[in-house]
Amino acid sequence: MLGGYKGRILRVNLTDLKVSVEPLKEDHVKKFLGGTGIAAKILYDELDPHVDPLSPWNKLVFMTGPLTGTLAPGCGRFVIASKSPLTGIWGESGSAGYWGPELKFAGYDGIILDGRAENPTYLWLNNKNVELKDAKHLWGKDTIETENKLKSELKEPRSRIVTIGPAGERLAKIACIVTDGGGVAGRCGLGAVMGSKNLKAIAVRGTERVGVADETTFRDLVKEISSIIENNPRTKSLRSYGSAGSMEGNEAVGDVPIKNWTINSWPDGAKKLSGQYMAKTILKRPVTCFACPIACKREIEIKSGPYAGIKGKGPEYETCASFGTLLLIDDIEVVAKANDLCTRYGIDTISCGSAIAFAYECYEKGLITNEDTEGINLSWGDHEPFLKMIEMIGKREGIGFILGDGVKLASEKIGKDANEFAIHVKGLEMPMHDPRAYKSLALGYATSNRGACHLQAASHWVERGTLFPELGLEEKPNRFTSEGKAKMVIDMQNFMAVIDSLIICKFALTCGYTLNHLLRLIEAAIGYKITKDEFIRTGERIFNIKRMFNNRLGISKKDDSLPERINKPLSEGIKHSSPDLDLMLDEYYKLRGWDEEGKPKPEKLKELGL
Repeated sequence: MLGGYKGRILRVNLTDLKVSVEPLKEDHVKKFLGGTGIAAKILYDELDPHVDPLSPWNKLVFMTGPLTGTLAPGCGRFVIASKSPLTGIWGESGSAGYWGPELKFAGYDGIILDGRAENPTYLWLNNKNVELKDAKHLWGKDTIETENKLKSELKEPRSRIVTIGPAGERLAKIACIVTDGGGVAGRCGLGAVMGSKNLKAIAVRGTERVGVADETTFRDLVKEISSIIENNPRTKSLRSYGSAGSMEGNEAVGDVPIKNWTINSWPDGAKKLSGQYMAKTILKRPVTCFACPIACKREIEIKSGPYAGIKGKGPEYETCASFGTLLLIDDIEVVAKANDLCTRYGIDTISCGSAIAFAYECYEKGLITNEDTEGINLSWGDHEPFLKMIEMIGKREGIGFILGDGVKLASEKIGKDANEFAIHVKGLEMPMHDPRAYKSLALGYATSNRGACHLQAASHWVERGTLFPELGLEEKPNRFTSEGKAKMVIDMQNFMAVIDSLIICKFALTCGYTLNHLLRLIEAAIGYKITKDEFIRTGERIFNIKRMFNNRLGISKKDDSLPERINKPLSEGIKHSSPDLDLMLDEYYKLRGWDEEGKPKPEKLKELGL
């Protein structure tokens, strides 16, 4: 097998409680690399597009990349993919930490799960020994309890575990998958897919190293890249303040959504929710992932007050915004408590905050009443009903049952123009960056294969001034214009598709990697040379096969849209114009080689080998 890979995929049929091992296909490696690329190829080939996402016939794929488990900095990630129960289309989510490398150490590049166990079950991989074990005693327990109990039960304190909480067991469509006591694969409701299979957890322990083709060259490259990252000022900022260190800067340019996307200026609130404020109050220490010199994760502890005793993984920027600014809550300890609840229940914080903000606005406008909320008054900035709503979502009780299925389905059930307050694209709640502040985000959100996502293109980084000269992105563009943004978004989407297949953390990417580094790393790790054009073409192939997956489900131009609220200028806060999405889409489709309905043309598919 090529270097960087273990050459083995574990296939688990939970209905029959059978496991088998099959070789990783070299053709898949050369065309799709790993991670999200190979996961997309597997699901496109094997999955009936019309399958119910919560039926036994849906598949859940865990994949690593060729750099996972090596010492390349920021390569501790893994990806999970399936047909999403939240959106009904392509679903993927990634996480960092240590589980992905541990899977490689156990001898596997990925796991394909299908079927449904008759009773609650967990999967235990101890190197190449694989067991399906009874999890009835774990069902109903939160993710932290489950991880601790499994490590004790297996007598393997160094094992790594992914697990769902009660929200996933109860099939909440915004349920996530949790690892390492608070790392999450949050988006697209994949925790519900895992719950639908009666699979509580996957525990892994491995002792094999990950070999590469050219050990000496690879080691020298790792030293070179690590040194650059260590000395990058952005690394110091991320280590000191985490991702929420950008909160005040984002708010100052109108990027932070506030009060369910109705205003974009709240400097006092942003300050109290920032990583800098967290560092002065509840931060215990920065935490790193496998082989990463950055340490952007937060370990927090609240020592006094109503939330005394809360400790563990702290909130990141997206959570500080979705649980803070989106609801006009400016108490970092409340946000930390809410983050802890979501970790334990296994709930995506972006979707959760968005769903609760949606409910607050529905309540404010009279679309729901105290009868719907079981007597709970929903008032902006009031944290007690907010925390109660999280528990109701996690337990699938009352209005929490509706909110736990996301804002799109909730708005359809409530009716009465509730869709005006449901901020999503293709059913996935928007992340905490406003496309009215960075116009390329609008096109990225509209065309992202999993629904609204700022990371599948990350083109707003270029509009901020993080440039990629090797991609031809050498100058900071005007963030307020829609003209000429399509090519930049396409270039970044193709690039990020490869990054998510290798798999590399995007913070590490912007702190020290260049395209030249990536090409040399791939050659040293895998053992064959890839050119810049082949690198970009691989990303284009990966992006397009996901689009093909969605086209089979009826996704077309009609779905490449934005919430109506985003198409209107704000009446309060920093005045930004709305993005001209139609203009950008027309140019985008032409440059992509898609037809007017947003489907790849036959000649484009032939060109990409699809």
